[in-house]
Amino acid sequence: MKHPVPHRISVDEAEALITARTMHWPAHRVALAQALGGILREDIHAERDQPPFDRVTMDGIAVAAAALAAGRRDFEPAGTQAAGAPALGIRHEGQCIAVMTGSVLPAGTDTVIPVERLAQRDGRTWLEAGYDARPGQFVHRRGSDHRQGDRLLAAGSRIGAPEMAILGVGGRSDVAVASPPSIALVSTGDELVEPGLPIEDWQIRSSNGLALGAALRRRGFSRISHALLRDDPQELQREIAALHASHDVLILSGGVSMGQFDHVPATLAALGVEAVFHKVLQRPGLPLWFGTSADGRPVFALPGNPVSSLVCLVRYVLPCLARGLGAAVQPTRRYRLGAAVETVAELGTFVPVRLEADDRDGTCAMPRLTNTSGDFTALGGTDGFVELPQGRQHFPAGFVARFFAW
Repeated sequence: MKHPVPHRISVDEAEALITARTMHWPAHRVALAQALGGILREDIHAERDQPPFDRVTMDGIAVAAAALAAGRRDFEPAGTQAAGAPALGIRHEGQCIAVMTGSVLPAGTDTVIPVERLAQRDGRTWLEAGYDARPGQFVHRRGSDHRQGDRLLAAGSRIGAPEMAILGVGGRSDVAVASPPSIALVSTGDELVEPGLPIEDWQIRSSNGLALGAALRRRGFSRISHALLRDDPQELQREIAALHASHDVLILSGGVSMGQFDHVPATLAALGVEAVFHKVLQRPGLPLWFGTSADGRPVFALPGNPVSSLVCLVRYVLPCLARGLGAAVQPTRRYRLGAAVETVAELGTFVPVRLEADDRDGTCAMPRLTNTSGDFTALGGTDGFVELPQGRQHFPAGFVARFFAW
């Protein structure tokens, strides 16, 4: 028996329904050079101790601290320890070895004297008058960063510049990362015209595909195609069927409200996509639609107004895709409102903001209200939006709200 599609659910209910139907994509192995930006699908453990030897951290000489404690101020040079060379050693505590930053600490020594604290006289190396060395100084001890076998990175980590270095330290030449899904972006509407093409007075420029594609690519989703379709039921069914068959994720914008030409919900139903919910008590973006194919692939139908479309993508679609990659859950960022905001109590409200330094002790979210949900130009210079919960109308300056970055 087919259950009725939930209508006008809360923001939290919509998030929970999407989370429960998250599809997890497989992993594949890539060479280390191709791993940047990927999501790790395996834990990374240390190949060996780091540092793998007692490492010198200052150019100078290596000596035995016991000799310094006994009052010795001059030493017999016994060689030079270069970085990347096997360890030398002293034969007795009256000797020293010149050392370079990054080299192995020579055997028999445990303290490094910086080169600027030294002088050479009569074939011997002398400490500067009045200089007192601390035993063990300028030595990075073996294993003090981590030990062989320690976990360096957890599955779910996104690979950035620091993580690339850690993978290298871990001795990895390849690594398992999540396979990003292929995504079809579909903009619908007879009124839409691509940039650069002739346009009539009654038409508007298509912008949703550009904004949604940019947000996806910034999160590492590069396998994206875009289609602009007319409000024709036959064309919609034919083209959406082909795109759905050839992509892992389908993201549509427009055609999901209650108008005569809003054919998307009926088209998806005809294609066998199960509707999970339609309409969320939120502003902007009330007509949001979500469903899944028979094999669990997600389908999002976003409102056509540009602000609504981008807000819904950031609030719902991107977190779903990140979970599907196995990405670790990131802590929620929260900021104080820099000015009061009035909302409709029956709706959760997403307010564009610019992050600014405030007069207190941190950063505030300064509201940048749009004229309408089609006023995309008002988003210029904003950093994201805050979520103001359903159930109250007045949110004073200083109210702490969840923040979502574009």
